[in-house]
Amino acid sequence: MRQGLIGRRTFIAGCALVVGGLAAIPTRASTVIGKASDVRGKVSLKRAERQEGLATGAQIMDNDYVATGTHSFADLALEGDTRILLGSETALLLDSFIAGQGGTMELGMGQIVFDRPEGLPKIDLALRTTFGMIGVRGTKFFCGPNRGVFAVFVEHGQVSVDGGGVRRLVGAGEGIEIARPGDAPTQTVKWKEARIVEAYASAGLTR
Repeated sequence: MRQGLIGRRTFIAGCALVVGGLAAIPTRASTVIGKASDVRGKVSLKRAERQEGLATGAQIMDNDYVATGTHSFADLALEGDTRILLGSETALLLDSFIAGQGGTMELGMGQIVFDRPEGLPKIDLALRTTFGMIGVRGTKFFCGPNRGVFAVFVEHGQVSVDGGGVRRLVGAGEGIEIARPGDAPTQTVKWKEARIVEAYASAGLTR
C-alpha cells in the first residue's frame, strides 16, 4: 500500500533512533506474558542476543522484540485478554507487561491494533512511538502509517496522544493524525467506515 506523504523509507528513517537503540537494552530475567496465537509469513523474535523465527503457539516473554517481514502478520495473545496484531513490516518491543496492570511497549515502525475487550478493569500502558506517546487505559485502537500520515484511531475506550508539546484525548470512533515526528497531533475527527476497514486490514485484521 502506498503511504503518500510518508514513504516507507522516510518512515523507517524516522524510526532509526528507536530501533537502533534496542540492541543497547540490558538483558534481564524474562517472564512469559503470552503466546503468538497466529503467525503468517516471515516473523522474527529477538530475545536477549538471540534472534529466531516466530511460529504460531510460541511463547512471548517480557522484553521480546517482534518484527514482521513483507506481507507478514502476527497476532499476539497476552495475558489478561489483551491482543496485539502486528501488520506487515512492523517492529514492536514488549518492554514490560503485567496482566491486568499494564506496562510499556515501543513501536519502532509499522502498524498495530491493540485490543482489550470492553468491561475489563482498565490498565495503565504506555506505547512509545517516533511520533509521540500513546497512553492506554484498556481499549481497542489502531496506530501506524495510514493515508500518508501517522494515525491513531480508537474503536472503544479512550487513549491520550502526546506529540509536539500537545496532548489529545481520542475517544470512541475518533482519530488523529501526525504528519511528521515532532509535530502536534491534529484535532480529533470521526473516522468513516472505509478508513477504519483500510487501517485494520493493514494490521491483518478483518473488520
